Amino acid sequence: MKEWSAQTMADRRVAALPIMTHPAIEWLGHTVREAVCDGRIQARAVMATAQRYPVAAATTIMDLTVEAEAFGARVDMSGPGVPAVVGRLLTDADDIGALAVPSLDKGRVPQYVKACLIAARSIADRPLLAGCIGPFSLAGRLFGMSEMMVLLCEDAPAAHRLLDKCTAFITKYCMALRTAGANGVVMAEPAAGLLSADDCRRFSSEYVRRVVEKVQDDGFMLVLHNCGNTGHCTRAMVETGAAAYHFGNKCRMGEVIKDVPANALVMGNLDPVSVFKDGTAEHVRKATRQLLDEMRGFPNFVISSGCDIPPNTPLENIDAFFEETTFKS
Repeated sequence: MKEWSAQTMADRRVAALPIMTHPAIEWLGHTVREAVCDGRIQARAVMATAQRYPVAAATTIMDLTVEAEAFGARVDMSGPGVPAVVGRLLTDADDIGALAVPSLDKGRVPQYVKACLIAARSIADRPLLAGCIGPFSLAGRLFGMSEMMVLLCEDAPAAHRLLDKCTAFITKYCMALRTAGANGVVMAEPAAGLLSADDCRRFSSEYVRRVVEKVQDDGFMLVLHNCGNTGHCTRAMVETGAAAYHFGNKCRMGEVIKDVPANALVMGNLDPVSVFKDGTAEHVRKATRQLLDEMRGFPNFVISSGCDIPPNTPLENIDAFFEETTFKS
């Protein structure tokens, strides 16, 4: 992956890596629920996307409920969209103390590992990036996001105990994904964008760095995604030592890239909803051109969606995005 990263920077062609699996799920005739519950269906969608589009790397679904469900959280999959955690699993410090780090056979974890295993056997011409949630975002789903923010102030030691357990599970999960054939993982840590830069270091980056130190090497990279960052957390994100950073549409790419080392890939940040899903094809072309113009001169830039492209995104918009990617100057 170090080699791939270096080649991506050296190549004069634009590297395009939108985070998307949902469009392929739809054109294959499946529902989101089927794909997030059946690794074979998800793998077929991942492979179909790589077959249809010149994505720099194949990516699995960005599902921020898998790990919480493994811990015992209730997940709602009744709607047509992505799954959502319902309610709180933990209500106080005693619940945190009693919480066990689950095994990898809980919930839908085996299906996501299976999706990687199947897709990795088929996709040989580019990397495969799996997905996982970040430690602070997972803690917020288990304890409640608002309640987690209060816990940081009122009982920081309890918050750290919860983050320790979340990190232990995420590390195990990433290692299983690597064993299954993934070349890296996109770690979604959007809740860290709610924190100040100092708190982001204490309650997110410190724990992400532990995962990086355990799983990242020349053959496996961690891409840290934080779509809640407006620019205030960028330096804290970089302290994790991740090989690549993925940003949402709340920040200016031309500014955040200045805080990232030149040897790390920087990805983002077209709005997945207002541009890809709700925009017209011409709107997508215009936004793509503008972002490429802004980032001209940054060889470590990879154009991407700011987050996972949602279900029901028109294919003509995705086609327009790839048609508009041009050669770097």
